[in-house]
Amino acid sequence: MTTPSSATAAHGGASAAADATDRPAVPESTAPATAVVPETVAPAAAPDAVALTPPDLAERAAALDAADPLAHYRDRFAPSPGLVAYLDGNSLGRPLRATRDRLAGFVDDVWASRLIRAWDEGWMDAPTELGDAIGRVTLGAAAGQTVVADSTTVMLYKLARAAVGARPGRDEIVADTENFPTDRFVLEGIAAERGMTIRWIRPDPALGVTADDVAGVVSERTALVLLSHVAFRSAFIADMPAITRVVHDAGGLVLWDLCHSVGAVPVELDACGVDLAVGCTYKFLGGGPGAPAFGYVARELQAGLRQPVQGWMGAADPFAMGPAYEPAPGIRRFISGTPPVVGMLALRDMLALLEETGMPAVRAKSVALTRFVIEAADQHLSPHGVRVASPRDAAVRGSHVTLEHPRFREVTALLWRWGVVPDFRPPAGMRIGLSPLSTSFTEVARGLALVAEALRDPGAAPRQ
Repeated sequence: MTTPSSATAAHGGASAAADATDRPAVPESTAPATAVVPETVAPAAAPDAVALTPPDLAERAAALDAADPLAHYRDRFAPSPGLVAYLDGNSLGRPLRATRDRLAGFVDDVWASRLIRAWDEGWMDAPTELGDAIGRVTLGAAAGQTVVADSTTVMLYKLARAAVGARPGRDEIVADTENFPTDRFVLEGIAAERGMTIRWIRPDPALGVTADDVAGVVSERTALVLLSHVAFRSAFIADMPAITRVVHDAGGLVLWDLCHSVGAVPVELDACGVDLAVGCTYKFLGGGPGAPAFGYVARELQAGLRQPVQGWMGAADPFAMGPAYEPAPGIRRFISGTPPVVGMLALRDMLALLEETGMPAVRAKSVALTRFVIEAADQHLSPHGVRVASPRDAAVRGSHVTLEHPRFREVTALLWRWGVVPDFRPPAGMRIGLSPLSTSFTEVARGLALVAEALRDPGAAPRQ
């Protein structure tokens, strides 16, 4: 049994003692999240991506594009001049043409014409209306359980803090060292706030957390388990139903981070018996930079959870201006402040498109794209020392592929100047993020051809 000042780290079922205040190991590299190209650097002359794409790869890509039933949806997205390949759809989705029109029309047609009256004509209900749409289209969630609000970090804090408060007498939280930093940092703050212990699971970085890993650390002391459904580095898909059952058997609550799942990997929250979930809307949901997050709270838990950021918009009667806070019934109690109306506009267009295509078709395209990347990497990038660091089994692989090479930091910076946009994750990972509806196989093939070119001599003049 651990003491309140200690935690247990588990990997592959084996346990080792670790101090609860120890943060997960940080890679030696301190590179930024993305390889930002300094403004003072003049753009390098871009190589000819078409000429450099190996014929076999180009032919295979063309055949896949010709057979792609979703290919015509690419025309729905706004063009990006000068772009060779956008391989970062898992960080920021591309905008739809319809969104350009919606944003332009909003100022005159809604804001200027209706002014404050618009709050009574839809704005006030937008967080729950859009939440229901996200639940229906992408989450397998019935109405009344999903709300759009805040940022991912704030929503994670609100739901995690409410969850541990709903399990009095339990003093442990379970998390993994490979999760996204904001998830870990939020939990560290809550643990310090509440005098709780974090038990760190240390999974294989190339894979992710398994049900056995979780079973090895949960106990009668577990209040909450927070995990990502799709790992942000490796793209490993965790076994949501199995892990949720393990946590429930121990009497704890589970909170799933869906940032790399929603809109690319089908999710069935209700069917899996999930308690809580949080996700962002600016990746595969196309909400745009700074778009708000969403939170899911299972209906049967809502009345028993008290969220920690008690704001007027989550009150039973916001305009009563009463002397004390009384939470609204249902999911609306998890709202704190004024709804981000402008930030929700783009989200409507992408949700409509996803509903039109259906998540099974989106997932099939995602699997085909990631398989194509792995095959191309094996054939054309492995001779340069590139290693695939994502699962090869499509059943446990999300919509990105992480490739590793010790020179990928500088290579990513060069690629950005060449019009190829992946992202870099330290210490040596290049993520190829594939948004199924906006990405073609030919675009991917040309982008990977320039990865190979950059590895030949990063920063050198392109071959003629």
